[in-house]
Amino acid sequence: MPGQAKRKRRKEAERQRLAARTAPDAGRWEVIFETQDEAKLRAQLRPLREAGIDPSTIRIDMLCGRLVQPTTYRLSRFVTDPGCEAGHDGTGASGSWVVSQRGGTAARA
Repeated sequence: MPGQAKRKRRKEAERQRLAARTAPDAGRWEVIFETQDEAKLRAQLRPLREAGIDPSTIRIDMLCGRLVQPTTYRLSRFVTDPGCEAGHDGTGASGSWVVSQRGGTAARA
């Protein structure tokens, strides 16, 4: 198919850029919300999406439960280390966001 190799190279380059931005030496994943209710997770995620936060810096972990332990959902964001010269987007801007648990709003720190 015409253009297939170009699309594959472009997707691979994007995966490598994402891996470099969220590498362990560039920062850490910080848990911002944890719940056993999927509706609460979605409600917490909505303001982050509306604020325009880069989706590649948000991670949702689903810790599968069994009969004894229920399923738990964990919402994390990638926070760059202060020692890094540039933010994770390469522009030099800080990539850290502060999420209010009470108001559900997100603001750049």
